[in-house]
Amino acid sequence: MAVVVPAHDEADRLAATVAAARGLARVDLVVVVDDGSTDATAEVARAAGAQVRGHRRRRGKAAAMETGAGAVADADRREERPSPRHLLFLDADLQDSAANAAPLIDPVAGGRADMTIAVLPPSATPGGGRGFVVGLARRGIEQRTGWTPTQPLSGQRCLTRSAFERLRPLARGFGVETALTVDALVAGLRVVEVEVELAHRVTGTDWRSQLHRVRQYGDVAAALAARRRKRVT
Repeated sequence: MAVVVPAHDEADRLAATVAAARGLARVDLVVVVDDGSTDATAEVARAAGAQVRGHRRRRGKAAAMETGAGAVADADRREERPSPRHLLFLDADLQDSAANAAPLIDPVAGGRADMTIAVLPPSATPGGGRGFVVGLARRGIEQRTGWTPTQPLSGQRCLTRSAFERLRPLARGFGVETALTVDALVAGLRVVEVEVELAHRVTGTDWRSQLHRVRQYGDVAAALAARRRKRVT
């Protein structure tokens, strides 16, 4: 199992996240993708024991996920592994709580799921008015697949390597989670939600946070529009 951590300007939280991820059972590789950071994200990641890949400029979460998965594939080839590592995607700001991510791994490693999605406690989900984006994603997934997710924007996911390759290319930016869920269900993959005790940084309410939500809304809407005709039959 490999952990992939997309990170942008997360130097103050990343070390704890990497340390916790490295301690997970079955995990033998942690890759941090420094997505155009302006702080010491890359240096902190290396010092914490992660392999680091980087983007010179910010390219977004989906691109970071693809870069990280590519780094894992490179490691698999170098090591001449008989089977590829599965992929656990974790956000950089989970800090010590990343140690609780094991329940996401077990169904995938045990062959009971192709993708697991973390359901975080209500107190750990970002606040600050993000409900309108969540509502858009939830309704869009339900309309296209008939399945209603609990937390459609959850970025904490574990996938088999074959499932990840089948779902590429990923939707751009913040639409990636919504698109992964739709595409996986349409493809007939087994998707399982798992309650996990993870904790995020709470989203603020200042103008930068609100601008972030506008961008997020646009990316989710674009991902759903591209999948308008991909209903499950």
